[in-house]
Amino acid sequence: MKSCTIPLHDLEGRWHIVLSNFPMWLKGDKTSPSLNYAVETKCAVTGLRDEVISQKRGKPQSIVGFDTPLESTNTRFLWRGKRLLSLLTSHWEIVHLEAHLQWAIIHFEKTLFTPEGYDVIARRKQLSPEMLADIQSALRECGITASLRQIAQE
Repeated sequence: MKSCTIPLHDLEGRWHIVLSNFPMWLKGDKTSPSLNYAVETKCAVTGLRDEVISQKRGKPQSIVGFDTPLESTNTRFLWRGKRLLSLLTSHWEIVHLEAHLQWAIIHFEKTLFTPEGYDVIARRKQLSPEMLADIQSALRECGITASLRQIAQE
């Protein structure tokens, strides 16, 4: 991503995971995944409260964590789970953010429990053909060759 600073408030709200190569979303037993961000200050650090919500057999599930910015540009983060997941961490970064803040490409590093991969997140559940073409173009421009599949959004 070009060097720029993203105000944390621009990331607030719901982002639907619309394309991914993350096994948890590809298995098919979880649908309608979304990332839900709220700016929060925790222990004098301003970051993002991060709640991942999905459906499993029609019932909502969630994973809550906190994303600490790793640099002043707010493009790289350290996620740490809450409660039972507080021992787990994950590094992720925003690789590309669409100019009108309607979609983004994020990269997450490999952890003990998850492989490295990419998600495309969007403010809307469904992508227009034009938006999908723009995303495919951005993936190529970023040199991302991973095969991303569309994720079921109900």
